Amino acid sequence: VQLQASGGGLVQAGGSLRISCAASITTSFFTINVMGWYRRAPGKERELVAEITSGSRTSYADSAKGRFTISRDNTKNTLNLQMDDLKPEDTAVYFCKANIWTSTYGSQDYWGQGTQVTVSS
Repeated sequence: VQLQASGGGLVQAGGSLRISCAASITTSFFTINVMGWYRRAPGKERELVAEITSGSRTSYADSAKGRFTISRDNTKNTLNLQMDDLKPEDTAVYFCKANIWTSTYGSQDYWGQGTQVTVSS
């Protein structure tokens, strides 16, 4: 199982950015459960930004509510985060995470490699 994040970059405050995460799974039988986006800002601990269940139930950190939208495509095994009205304090490395059950390894958490989002003031 591999998670590949993409779409980060540099944007001005007030702008928008969409980041994505694609899961590559080689086993024949698998289920992707909860997926989420985390971020780690310079000098800070990694924090949860948003989560989405397999049934598309969502939850957000207070800092993301009203500005970010998490979504997933279960047919393509992808996860997205639409970020609007970005602020300099959103600058961080964003990581995707997925809890995936496979017939080979059972249920495990997998992390993507991270994508840098930088918001200039």
